[in-house]
Parts: sequence; structure tokens; C-alpha cells
Amino acid sequence: MTESATMVAEAAPTPEVKAEGLDFGVFSAGLDEPKALTALRRGAYESYKTLSFPSTKTEEWRYTDLSKVGFESYAPTRPDHEVDEAYPTMVQDVLDRSGDRSGIIVQRNGRVVHAELDPSLAEQGVVFCSLEHAAAEYPELLARTLDAAEPAEMEQKIWTLSLAFSSGGYLLYIPRDVRLEAPVHSFRIIDQAGSFVASQSLVLAESGAEGAVIDEFVSEDIDALSVHSAVVDGGDNATIDYVALQRYGRGVKHFSIQHLISRRDARLGVFNVQLGASLSRGDVSSRLLGQGCDSRMHALWFGDSDQHFDHHTLQLHAEPHAASDLLFKGALSDSSTSIFRGLIRVDPGAQLTDAYQTNRNLLLSDKAKAIALPSLEIEADDVRCSHGATIGQVDDAQLFYLMARGLTRQQAERLLVFGFFEEVLARIPMSGVRARVLEAIEGKIGV
Repeated sequence: MTESATMVAEAAPTPEVKAEGLDFGVFSAGLDEPKALTALRRGAYESYKTLSFPSTKTEEWRYTDLSKVGFESYAPTRPDHEVDEAYPTMVQDVLDRSGDRSGIIVQRNGRVVHAELDPSLAEQGVVFCSLEHAAAEYPELLARTLDAAEPAEMEQKIWTLSLAFSSGGYLLYIPRDVRLEAPVHSFRIIDQAGSFVASQSLVLAESGAEGAVIDEFVSEDIDALSVHSAVVDGGDNATIDYVALQRYGRGVKHFSIQHLISRRDARLGVFNVQLGASLSRGDVSSRLLGQGCDSRMHALWFGDSDQHFDHHTLQLHAEPHAASDLLFKGALSDSSTSIFRGLIRVDPGAQLTDAYQTNRNLLLSDKAKAIALPSLEIEADDVRCSHGATIGQVDDAQLFYLMARGLTRQQAERLLVFGFFEEVLARIPMSGVRARVLEAIEGKIGV
């Protein structure tokens, strides 16, 4: 399937939402949805009510103060609210430069406004559809995927918030031994000021299945709240790559929780690119539950102005003969900040574990700040595990060397930043994504 078949029209601006706060009664009243989805969100809301938002006294939230977010000031978008059945031309612009796609889903302010899947894949049993459709037609697959996630205590408040007020998302199911020749591509677009959009990305791959997923989060500069939860469950010998590209405008507060589950001999890769939003928090956990599985976790972020990025990661080795590799790199300019907190945990009996964790931070300003907190918890005695982190300013000697050969300071910094990120960029499996990330970084540098 080629992208030229997709018809796109420019969407009219949507008026500002009047904030009603997180009133579940108002939100859920009159929703026309499958009973399975209603039961799911009501159960999540009951749990949500019993929980408190983590405070800065919680170690994992020490550097991100949720009391300043103002959750109650945002109005949840409903999956059935009225919008134009169209999406911005920027989506078509992205697709035109991205090659073929196996499927496309576009969500605007929490509602799916466009969905398509290659018919040949549908004939093989592949499912790529909205959560509402999944709850109606594939409730067992939906429940199975969600049940695979095991949110940690410090994640549960936002996790249940996302499910209770869900207004967008998709289920991708790849049957046994089916291969997607091209990625599926999802867009989340926010253009309602004052809105709260909660969405899910659920990926279930059976044994021997192969595929790739791209999630893009985009908006103009706008005051909005985004909460996103993802589950990627790879069966025995499955190969899945998941890419999340966050390009929200300034003013957006974005929270993401991702759970990767690797079965025997599975190969799962996750690539997080954080370029937008005023506040971005990402929790990424990888559970290696089968012998011979391999988990790759990568992230790249570039902060300017007063942007705040917070990453929390877990590599949990529960079975022997498994490997994980984490590489997170961030560059910061102006007065932006970033936090990385990562843990490799090796359970008793998970012998012959091979695990690495690396965080690198490049400061382009005296006011920029990075905090790195890598750690290990090892309860097996025959393992190979290492972790490391660095925080450093741009090398003045390198700048001088480049500027002495005729480059401006901006051009010299550009080369150094791109060189810094090259190790991560080279591991992103989609060339179109790499090209757009490079363009966005150039825009931040001012080149």
C-alpha cells in the first residue's frame, strides 16, 4: 500500500475546551461503546480513586512535581465528540516522505478519524484498529494484551488515569509467523486548548511474527495534557520494533508509560525520540521472560528553552540466557533539564544474563542541567552487567578546531550534536523517521 492513496484535507481549527476537570460521570455519560470497554474504564476509575499521585518524596518522582501539573484543570476528550472527519496536511507530508505503510491510523483530539490496513494482511488475520473496535470485535485479544502489563506502584495512578479516561488508541495483532513488510503508522494530533487526551498503543505479536510500529505525537504550541500507555508483547521468536516520536508543541505536558514483554527468543526494540512538549515524562520497562530473548532500548532527546525531560527505565531479567542493551542520549541547551534513572534487575536463577545500560548527556549551555542515576540489582552470580553515565559540556577544543577551519559556532555545534546522536540515530530502523529527527534537531540548533 502506498501513501498516495490516502485522501487528506486540512482540518478547521477546533474551539477551546471548557475545562470540567476529571469528572468521570460527565465524561462517561452517554458514551456509546462496547460493554467490555465500559467495564475496563470503570474498573480503572475505581482503582484510580483509591490511589494518590506520587509526590517528590517518592524517589522515582523526585525531580518531577506532579502537583504543578494541574490535572483537574483539563477536560478529558471523549471518543465520540464531534470533529471534522479530516486530518491536517502535515500527516500527508510525513507519509509522502516515508515509503510504504502496512496500515495507518490518525487520531485527532482522542478520536480516530482515519484508519486503514493493507487488505492482504487483514486476510492473514492481522488486526489494526481502534480500541473501541477491538473491544467490540476482539475483546479476548484486548484483555490478553492489557493483562500482560504489570505497572509498578509508582506508575499505577497515571496508568489507571489513562485507561479510565481513554479517548483514543489502537490494537495491533500479528498472528503466528506473519510478517509486516512495512511499518504501521499512528498519528496522535492535539489541537484543542485545555484538553486532556488519554490513549493506548497495544501490540500483540504471536510466535514468529515480525513487524514495526511508528507512533507520532504532534501539536502546535498549546496548553494540553497527554497521557499515553503502551504494551508491546512479543511471543516466542517474535521480532518487533516500536518507535515513539514525540513532537508536541510548547505548553503540552506529556506522560508515557511503556511496557515491553519478551518471550523465548523474542527480539524487541523500542526507540523513544523526545523533542517537544514543555514537560515530558517517560517510564519504559522491559521484562525479559524467556530464555534467549533480546531487548534493545534506545532514546534521544533535545531540550531548549525551559523544557523538562524525565526518563525512568527498568531492565528486568527473569530468565537465564537473555540480553538487554539500553542507550539513552540527550542534548540540552538554554535552561532545559533532563533526568535519567535506570535500573538493571537480575532475578535469582537468571544466569548468563548479558545487560548493558548507558546514558550520555551533552550540555550546550551553562544553565542546562542533567541528572543521571544508573543502578544495578543483581541476584545471580554468573552474569555480565555494566552501567555508566556521563554529563559534559561541549568540548571547547573541538569547537575551536572546527571554527578555525571556517565554520560558524552554530555550524560547529551542529556537527558536534549530530556526531553525539549518531550512535542512537543509526539504530532507528526507519530512514524516514531518522530524516525527520535530523530536521527537528537542526531547527532547535537554529541552522
